[in-house]
Order: sequence, then C-alpha cells, then structure tokens
Amino acid sequence: MKLALRIEVATLRGTREGVPQLVKMLKEHGARATFLFSLGPDHTGRAIGALPRVPRRKCYGLAALLSGTLLPGADIGARCAAVMRAARDEGFEAGIQAHDRAAWLRRGARADEARTRAAMLRARERFEEIFGAPPLTHGAAGWQMNLYAYRQTQRLGFRHCSDTRGVCPFVPILNGEIIACPQLPTTLPTLDELIGTDGISVENVAQGLRELSRNPPATGHVYRGHNVRTGAARAARRLALSRLRAGVPARLRRRPRPRAPAAPCRR
Repeated sequence: MKLALRIEVATLRGTREGVPQLVKMLKEHGARATFLFSLGPDHTGRAIGALPRVPRRKCYGLAALLSGTLLPGADIGARCAAVMRAARDEGFEAGIQAHDRAAWLRRGARADEARTRAAMLRARERFEEIFGAPPLTHGAAGWQMNLYAYRQTQRLGFRHCSDTRGVCPFVPILNGEIIACPQLPTTLPTLDELIGTDGISVENVAQGLRELSRNPPATGHVYRGHNVRTGAARAARRLALSRLRAGVPARLRRRPRPRAPAAPCRR
C-alpha cells in the first residue's frame, strides 16, 4: 500500500524540538515524509478556535497559546532555519504551509486576490532565503484555499500541492478554469477527528486509523500529521510505528474540515 505522510509544522517549539525527533524516528524506519513549514511569525494565540480538538495546553504549551497576543510572535524561519535545512539535508521533502499560519487559518479562505498573492509570495521568498532554492510543494494550513490561491499554485511553479481533502489525486477545475498544478489531497481523517467517535480513544486511535486504511484506493492514502511540540512528535511516533508494524511499506511520501471548493476526481 502507498502511504504519503504530510507533516504540518505549526509552531516555534514544534519546529525546534519536534522536527529533529520526527526526522530521527522516520530515518530509523526507512520512512519518508514531506515537512510543510510555517515560515514566519508564530501567532498561534490568534487562531485558538482553529486548532485541533486536543488538550491544547498540553500539546501546544502555554507560550505558543499566548504567541501573537500576550506574547510577541517569534519568527520561526529566522530562529529555526538550520533545523529546517537539516530535515531537507536528511532527504525529506520540504514545502510551504504558510508564512503566517494563524493569519491564513483566519482569512485564507476569504482573502481577495491581492492579499492572497502577497501572502503566498512572502512565503515563497522566505522559503528561498532559508533553503536557497524555490519550493516545489505547498500544503495550505487547515486546507483553507480560495480561487486566487489555486491560481498561485500554478503561477509559482509548484510541482504538486496538498491543499485539500479528497479521495484521489486530481487537477483542480474551478468554474471551468483548469489549474495546472495537481493536488494530492489528504484522504484519511486526523487523530483528533477520530478520538471520541465509534469507541475510539487515545489508546486505540492508531488501530482505528489502520482499520480505516485497510482497503486503500489504487492511488494510496495521504495522511496529515500535525507537529506542534515534542508531545506531538511522540504521538506521531506511536502512529507511525503502529502502521509500520502492520506491514505498511516503509516508503512514506507526504499529511484538512475543508472549505475549499470541491473538485472532480480524475483517474
């Protein structure tokens, strides 16, 4: 079975502490993943309502929950550039999640053309400053997209994107307009969406996810992992080990309640 692992790195602490742990764990199992980085300020405190349904203080930490409100938002790209490059140098694909993730979560789906273009250009410029090369992939924070953002995925030269949820890869067609950048949508639910449904708890959530992916589509699955701090890294390790022990091939590639327009599934 093909499984792509899409890891959203959302906070300063998640980048600085969580990414090295995940890189180590994935390497131990010969697994691959795409890291989608938040490249600008950590303004997590401004997007509390959009955060996953998890124990927020435990998972994010008090400093992150206050970042951008009572505390200044640390510049993740400036402070963690070496960590991001190290993940890339270990053979993992690096891509863009956003420049200001909190701002995109709050306004991305409704932003006008000028704001959308400015936000995505700023993210690309910061990516190039950090990595010395243009980005080849983009995964919108919270799967929040609009028509202008889809157009930018084409104009900015992305090879592929993972901005949506769906059942198989597709080429977006919006109001009859073909967007020449293929989408690899997230196909599996996230852990916080599963917990509390059909008898699934923290203790058996990995088993529940494995059951859901037992009969994959021909194009495989894309799973979204959300790395916010070391606790998230431990959760991701547990999930990955569960799947690997279940016989999933080690080659993992790349991890939305979407508000993006629905697109056809083209096989």
